[in-house]
Amino acid sequence: MNLDKDVVIIGAGPAGLAASVELVKNGVKDIVVIERESFAGGILNQCIHDGFGVVKFNEVLTGPEYAHKYIDQAKKLGVEILTSSMVVNMSSDKEITVMSSKGLNTYKAKAVILAMGCRERTRGAIGIPGTRPAGIFTAGVAQNFVNLKNMMVGKQVVILGSGDIGLIMARRLTLEGAKVIAVVEKMPYSNGLARNVTQCLEDYNIPLLLSHTVINIEGKERLKSVTIAMVDDKGEPIRGTSRKIECDTLILSVGLVPENELSKDAGVDIDEVTQGAIVDENLQTSIEGVFACGNVLQVHDLVDHVSNEAEKAAKSVLEYIEGKHKKQEKVAVKAGKGIRYVLPHTISGKKDVAFSMRVDKQWTDVKLIFSSDERLIKCLKYRKLNPSEMLVVSIKALELKGIRSLEVEISED
Repeated sequence: MNLDKDVVIIGAGPAGLAASVELVKNGVKDIVVIERESFAGGILNQCIHDGFGVVKFNEVLTGPEYAHKYIDQAKKLGVEILTSSMVVNMSSDKEITVMSSKGLNTYKAKAVILAMGCRERTRGAIGIPGTRPAGIFTAGVAQNFVNLKNMMVGKQVVILGSGDIGLIMARRLTLEGAKVIAVVEKMPYSNGLARNVTQCLEDYNIPLLLSHTVINIEGKERLKSVTIAMVDDKGEPIRGTSRKIECDTLILSVGLVPENELSKDAGVDIDEVTQGAIVDENLQTSIEGVFACGNVLQVHDLVDHVSNEAEKAAKSVLEYIEGKHKKQEKVAVKAGKGIRYVLPHTISGKKDVAFSMRVDKQWTDVKLIFSSDERLIKCLKYRKLNPSEMLVVSIKALELKGIRSLEVEISED
């Protein structure tokens, strides 16, 4: 069956839900949200810890509570959400092929919002040598087993990587009676939020071993031990520093990757650093009428920022459908010294823009500089900057007026 829609949103997680609600509130009702899981809410459904909604709702919520704020709004507004439906193809002319128990449907959309979220990096992605026993899980899979299926994953646990999910699972498993022997982190700093290091490790006396990694796995049927070692500034194991830790479970919290296979197949240009789409200030990708937001665009540390970004994408879609997007010269935004990446990739210089970025390492007592050639646009001082915390900086159109280039960099002067 071929169906026409004003907007097709792929993914009913926090980004997709927020975008759908914002669209309907602004009068765009001919939309459909497509979700491959059997229920909306995305990863939030298994995040039963609190800490969500502080920015967006000024209250402390669990993941499911945060999700249901948007699910309830979507239901009241009559948003069509198709669950247990898999998008198998997206073409460059915005045709979306969807497979479900009801058969195969094709949606022709005026605009598409990509909100597919991200996936976890696995053992294969980081190449840990050793045997292949049971007892090795990514942090998200372990969280799903414990929180949704009421199944414990192990008793003696080592966690590799100090991303937020790994830190949260260290606390969760401890509360369920497991012994978390250590959290092992390759970098010389934690990759999670400072509050999670305090609340999930320090409060439970769980060691955080910085500049360490797992170099071997042993076990036949079930994991029996892992070998860890210190690493140098290049991330290479240092000879003579290895030691074996007996354990039955290894949790991997080694990074997230935006879920962009559909985007790539459609011809969307991808940023090599973020692994998300290259977008302009409207969050529009290299394909006209296709927009991206949330973790499919860049991995966020706060779901509140995901919702804000999704609402911005929805407003851009509204302008696009109404024909308000005019073609104009694009100004490239460059990530300079100390900046790992910055979004959006291009701007017009005629709109207020909220820039989001991450630094490439820990910095202390520095300035964040926005400049155009020799002209200083904005300067912000920071006592400390951490790669695990996304920076969001807004700049007014008046400040950007007349620029031909824009560079964001760290200055130690």
